[in-house]
Amino acid sequence: MAFSLRSVKVPPNSANLAEARTRVFDFFRSACRSLPTIMDIYNLDDVAKVSQLRSTIASEIRKNSHVTNPKVIDMLLFKGMEELNNIVEHAKQRHHIIGQYVVGRQGLVQDLGTKDQGISDFLKNFYNSNYS
Repeated sequence: MAFSLRSVKVPPNSANLAEARTRVFDFFRSACRSLPTIMDIYNLDDVAKVSQLRSTIASEIRKNSHVTNPKVIDMLLFKGMEELNNIVEHAKQRHHIIGQYVVGRQGLVQDLGTKDQGISDFLKNFYNSNYS
């Protein structure tokens, strides 16, 4: 799979917005088709599912849905293809993939609920001073 993606090049310019849009859909399809390979390469079966990674790719593409300039879309598409090639060719390590695409930009979800205040006054003062 890595060798087939290596030969795929993004043409330098899209003629219009419709052509750029078609190229984005083609990129999305190729990225989704490479997900099982990526799951095997980085051993992500224990932390993510293919559907979760697919939705992450879709959200990254949707994040730039407001862009209407075909040249900017081509540049973003080139950056996406380069990122996909780096991932498929194992240029990144597992924790990079988990941090960027599994955990996401919001980071780990932390429990902000009430802490067990404990029995001793020392722990109560400690929790109040550090978590308030």
